[in-house]
Amino acid sequence: MTAFSAKRLRLCVNVRMTWKRASLLGFVTAVLCFLWLFYERAVFGNGPVTIAIQVAAAAVMVWARVTFGRRSFHAVANPTEGGLVTNGPYRYLRHPIYAAVLYFLWAGIAAHLSLANVIVALVATAGLAVRMLAEETLIVGQYPEYAGYAARTRRVVPFVF
Repeated sequence: MTAFSAKRLRLCVNVRMTWKRASLLGFVTAVLCFLWLFYERAVFGNGPVTIAIQVAAAAVMVWARVTFGRRSFHAVANPTEGGLVTNGPYRYLRHPIYAAVLYFLWAGIAAHLSLANVIVALVATAGLAVRMLAEETLIVGQYPEYAGYAARTRRVVPFVF
């Protein structure tokens, strides 16, 4: 290994570890925000529309987990072996589990609207956004075909974002 390739390898490892730390921070931030909202009783919908959105979000989450298969969840973003999943809800969204969490979260906030709840939900959303970006950055390194998939698939809102 030449000095240049060793230096490049160290840089890649450092960038990878930085994204992993960022993903962990995003995860912890989102969990703490959810716990605060749960404590404030601002997580669950209280009317037919917000409850329906949350039931649909839970269904999307289950569908995504079943589609994703037996791969494990990691608190730190960590691309798993087994190939890129592009079927089921992943056909429409790159991050259907995060999308489901966000739909659930914002339905609860709509049911319990206050400035404090909106701020906490925005912080949770930012934490999940960091995780999504970290995962995407790490996945591109493992699955080069991800770039094409990302170009034709939205992150969390079908056909929009």
